[in-house]
Amino acid sequence: MKYKYLLQFLLLFAFYFHPLQTKAQTQYTLSGYIKDIQSGETLIGANVYNSENKVQGTSANLYGFYSLTLPEGVYKIEASFLGYSTQQIEIELNKNVTYNFKMIEDGILLEDIIEVTAKRKDENVESTDMGRVDLSIESIKSLPALLGEVDVLRAIQLLPGVMSSGEINSGLYVRGGGPDQNLILLDEAVVYNTGHLFGFFSVFNPDAIKNTTLHKGSMPAEFGGRLSSVLEIAMKEGNNQKWEAAGGIGLISSRLTLQGPLIKDKSSILISGRRTYADVLAQPFLKGTNFEGNGYFFYDLNTKINYQFSDKDRIFASGYFGRDVLNYRSTDGFNLDMPWGNATATMRWNHLFSNKLFLNVSAIYNSYNFEVQTDFNDFSSSLYSGVNDWNFKLDFDYFPSPKHTIKYGANYTYHTFTPYTIDAQVGETTIDTDTLTQQYAHEAAIYVQDEFSIGNKLKANVGIRASAFRQVGPYQNIVQTGISDIDRDTIQYAKGEPIETYFGIAPRLSLRYTIDEQTSLKASYVFSNQYIHLVSNATSTLPTDLWVPSTAKVKPQRGEQYSVGLFRNFAEDRYEASIEGYYRNMDNQIEFSETYVPELNTNIEDQFVFGSGRSYGLELFLKKRKGRFNGWIGYTLSRTERTFPDINNGVAFPARYDRTHDLSVVGSYKLSDRWQLSGTFVYGTGQALTIPNSFYVIEGWVYSAFDSPRNSYRLKPYHRMDIAATRDLRNPDKKRDNPNFESELVIALYNVYSRQNPFFVYAVPEINEETGGTGITNGSVDIKLKQVSIFPIIPSVTWNFKF
Repeated sequence: MKYKYLLQFLLLFAFYFHPLQTKAQTQYTLSGYIKDIQSGETLIGANVYNSENKVQGTSANLYGFYSLTLPEGVYKIEASFLGYSTQQIEIELNKNVTYNFKMIEDGILLEDIIEVTAKRKDENVESTDMGRVDLSIESIKSLPALLGEVDVLRAIQLLPGVMSSGEINSGLYVRGGGPDQNLILLDEAVVYNTGHLFGFFSVFNPDAIKNTTLHKGSMPAEFGGRLSSVLEIAMKEGNNQKWEAAGGIGLISSRLTLQGPLIKDKSSILISGRRTYADVLAQPFLKGTNFEGNGYFFYDLNTKINYQFSDKDRIFASGYFGRDVLNYRSTDGFNLDMPWGNATATMRWNHLFSNKLFLNVSAIYNSYNFEVQTDFNDFSSSLYSGVNDWNFKLDFDYFPSPKHTIKYGANYTYHTFTPYTIDAQVGETTIDTDTLTQQYAHEAAIYVQDEFSIGNKLKANVGIRASAFRQVGPYQNIVQTGISDIDRDTIQYAKGEPIETYFGIAPRLSLRYTIDEQTSLKASYVFSNQYIHLVSNATSTLPTDLWVPSTAKVKPQRGEQYSVGLFRNFAEDRYEASIEGYYRNMDNQIEFSETYVPELNTNIEDQFVFGSGRSYGLELFLKKRKGRFNGWIGYTLSRTERTFPDINNGVAFPARYDRTHDLSVVGSYKLSDRWQLSGTFVYGTGQALTIPNSFYVIEGWVYSAFDSPRNSYRLKPYHRMDIAATRDLRNPDKKRDNPNFESELVIALYNVYSRQNPFFVYAVPEINEETGGTGITNGSVDIKLKQVSIFPIIPSVTWNFKF
């Protein structure tokens, strides 16, 4: 295989340079958790280190646990987390010690509201991570939002290397990959469809979210199953110190979150909900009209509960349920109901075997379902598609020394896919395709990764992930045996019977070389295997998109990514700059054929075509971290291509989400204690698409011809500016008297200068009067493109509260 020699190199590298040898002196371990003193929330990624030698340090894991092993002695240990005051303790290590840091929010938090990362100021220089960004929910909430709806995914799209497909799409296109190539996790549960209102908004309620982490470069070995990126979204655990309520009222939706202790310091609960209400407000005005009974709304419900049995054992249970519901009632008797949405449930158990070994066990369920129900007179139909997973995970964190961190684990997933199911009834006649389309599969993986230092300059993260995927019955496969439509045969597979099996090895390597205290050079290599696929005819993620497994015909996607970058901090770490270059190649990419037409009683795999892709680019990032004015600038210069033997005559063509230039500017200014201003500006090369280049009129009928190369036409460049002003409504003189009460008004303008960005264009025939006007029966017709834009300048007002 193409990565065989690289894998051998990784194993030899780890064997010869692995720092197994330690000095012959007694060592002890300091371990514990790092939490917010007011809420009890764990602080993901907080740092603990020897203040006299900051090389001797570690970071808290996803559950706030840290472990630091040092030689016997007396140390000054510091814990730091941006937005919090640094804590220092003096401790004598003559035995293993457990100490839980309780961090206090810093008074300068308001000046750091656009803080992109919640780690040490020099973390971007010191770590081996490439293309990793942590976004706190406070930074996301500070950004201007469409119709006042704070959106996690739209904030992620402002980072270099991350793009959207258009005006309303909340999907992610990372470094040339498609939307299905991103592993999006909510408390470890996969979220298959991330958009409400056909992509206008994401499904993540910001009031329930604690932190988001994007991996788009050096993807850790603990993650797999996707080629492009991983987006981890962690829900809040719930305040275990006091009860509190928070929420907001906006133009199209309202939110309410309740959280508090069930048992102080031991157990807490969080319940958070969001719902749009345009359908409720509109109904009184629709009575007696042709639109009575029509409506659309979406809602989200997040819940989480946890209980700490002891310092060594803790359990979590979290869930999410969200739905979009579209109803249509016609005066002639035609009715349509279209619900779709996600559901997730996660059970986790944390166990501390020792002060060096941490275990997390997770049992996860997630599903995505889309349904259309119609009825008219004696005809009724139901179309259903979806995917359901049952997942079990084991993850170990082992901290043998300050210069050595090991992670290893395993996971298993049982998939159920329903690409489409159609039930229809006309009188006494019934059509049912359920047994034709449902597919089942097992997916399993094991991994190990090792981060270690080699001297004072070089640090490495070496990992490997082995995976397997097996499609199993029950399933019936319709095989074409001849030219005619009736020349078909059906192969039946019994329940659990193996149909097709695939294996994959995915090596990972990240290196960091320190040039000086403020500068480092990094490089990474990532190989990935992806066994499930999203196929779509649209340019944005829609609820009708289909998830399908790897089968005998649909091969797993394989991808490689090479990255190199220079990272530097300036002015006492107030400014952070980086330049990263990457090159990716992707095999076994999947699309619908150019002649695809949905049909009943056919295997949808027969409509697929397969090819390859590549993407390469350069990303520039400059960020100001602190002060009254702060923010960042991100720019990406890139190229993304696809090559399909059955599309475009086998010639490479730009992917529909190829963007040569992509620029984002984000800023925030603290005008006073009561006013904060923020703004964003985005610019991107126009989307690539295929349009008809000519029309023909034959015997009075107009036909279109697509003779130009695939995606050879570009929409106009996309650019937009948004601004927002936040007003603290509290009386400054009474803040100290009631510090737990918060009230603010957010006024925002989306698309300030009302740029008419193209949502889509369509071609219309324009009859030339000299050739006969509308009476022409044969000949050619001129083409005129018409642009559709949907968002002019849009103001919004949102009131947020907390008490």
